[in-house]
Amino acid sequence: MTRRHALLLLFTLCLAGSFHPASTAQTKSTTHARPVIVCFGDSLTAGHGVIAGHTYPDYLQRDLDDRGYAYSVVNKGIDGNTTKDGVDRLKDVFALHPQIVVVEFGGNDGLRGLPISVTRQNLDQIVSTLVKSGIKVVLAGITLPPNYGPDYIQQFNETYTMLAHKYKAPLIPFLFKNVYGVPGSMQEDGIHATEKGNQQVAINVLQALTPLLKK
Repeated sequence: MTRRHALLLLFTLCLAGSFHPASTAQTKSTTHARPVIVCFGDSLTAGHGVIAGHTYPDYLQRDLDDRGYAYSVVNKGIDGNTTKDGVDRLKDVFALHPQIVVVEFGGNDGLRGLPISVTRQNLDQIVSTLVKSGIKVVLAGITLPPNYGPDYIQQFNETYTMLAHKYKAPLIPFLFKNVYGVPGSMQEDGIHATEKGNQQVAINVLQALTPLLKK
């Protein structure tokens, strides 16, 4: 192949969109330049019942960008996950090499009436494993409907406070602060946030995250 033919082929490939030497390098550079924040949890993180692009991690990404924080937010929420599922999925989080992980688990444990000791043990394992690896953790708390009884609910709520204190992790006492009970913020199931609610959840998370962020 002559030099003229080689240049012609390269030019044709670029026009066809099959060859992007500059843009590919720029994309890789941009991706690796941004530290990762993983939102790790169950359906509350996954965004059950809302359309793609309107989960709380999506809004968190937009809020960070608007405020000049160059971080990449990754949504690692899965519907129906318990704290045990969270333990089993830790390897998926480590594969992303995150700087910060927002841990949101426990709701499904509580709704299934699992022993508080089991939930605490699993959450402790999640948080301790992340912290010991040098990853910063923000712990997101949730609560249960009143029909689960005051004693069980109190012990459930205290789980988050105890672990946050033990590992000196920023705590969001109630992920749905200014969401639960606010018209238009909760879905009909009374468990999951709407798009409007997820916008507020992102604000709640950002407030806890801010002391850990760097511009």
